[in-house]
Amino acid sequence: MPDPDTFASEWLAAWNAHDLDRILSHYAPEIVFLSPVARARLGDGRVEGLEALRGYWRGGLDAQPDLRFTLQSVLTGHDCLTITYCNHRGQTVAETFEFGPGDGVVRSFACYGAVS
Repeated sequence: MPDPDTFASEWLAAWNAHDLDRILSHYAPEIVFLSPVARARLGDGRVEGLEALRGYWRGGLDAQPDLRFTLQSVLTGHDCLTITYCNHRGQTVAETFEFGPGDGVVRSFACYGAVS
C-alpha cells in the first residue's frame, strides 16, 4: 500500500488539476467504483474497469468546471485508506480505497454528506 498521506495529497492534486489521466493513474485496470452519484447518473451505482471509469469521470469533470476538493482527514486501514474531503459545493465526502498488488486501487467507495 502506498504512503496514505502521499496518496491523498497526489489524488486530491490530480482532481483539483482536472487531470483525468493523472486521476486514473491511481487505479488498477480491474477497478470497481461504487457511488450513489453513479447510480443517479447511470442508473447503476457500480462502475467497473478503468475505461468505464474514464468515461464516467470525463462526464463529471466536463459538467463541473468549478470542482475542487479540500482535504479534511486521511484514515488508514488494512490495505485500504479513507480520505475525507469537502467538495466545491460544501459537501463532506468520504472515499475509501482498497489496494491490490502493485499499489493500484482495485475497489473504491464514495459516500456523501448533505450539501451545505
